[in-house]
Amino acid sequence: MMTEDNKVVAELRTSFGKGFARRLRAAGQIPAVIYGHGTEPVHVALPGHQVALLIRRANALLELDIEGRAELALVKDVQKDPVHQIIEHIDLLVVKKGEKVSIELPVVVVGEAFAGTIVQLENTHLAVEAEATHIPEHVEVSVEGLEEGSHITAADVKLPKGVTLIADPELLIVAVSAQGVADSLAEAEGDALESDAIASETAE
Repeated sequence: MMTEDNKVVAELRTSFGKGFARRLRAAGQIPAVIYGHGTEPVHVALPGHQVALLIRRANALLELDIEGRAELALVKDVQKDPVHQIIEHIDLLVVKKGEKVSIELPVVVVGEAFAGTIVQLENTHLAVEAEATHIPEHVEVSVEGLEEGSHITAADVKLPKGVTLIADPELLIVAVSAQGVADSLAEAEGDALESDAIASETAE
């Protein structure tokens, strides 16, 4: 959704390389590239603290001010340092108001399944198409009262207005199993991994 908080001042940059990117981050900025709609990629520096807060929301939409020129951009990829989780680089996709974009929405499970069952979230995200300026934060999947053996596929998920499914309708999202069955499956998986490890050591 578009709000005043989405407005970000981006500075054009003409210097590149790891050393320059490191200096940018040390100065509290994030290197980013903007692409899409047949335009040449534009390299910018974004205000680190503000953008770090904005991208905590999946599929964040930024209203950029690039030297007085307004541009809407969707956050498509965030590269982080695997150890320190510092944002190293962001890829932004140019979008237009009214345009539909393909995205993946986080799946949130709500409700309580039948007593004695375990709810397994098989896929944490769902591929959909939505209007660029009206992207929901997530999709909800209710497991209220579901019994052992119940399954929820992508086709079963109730999508917000204006959002259409592009994932395989038969994609399994949630499976409900008995507590004992879930424990047995986990134990069997653990045994299989242990057997593989032993076989690997023997082969060496």
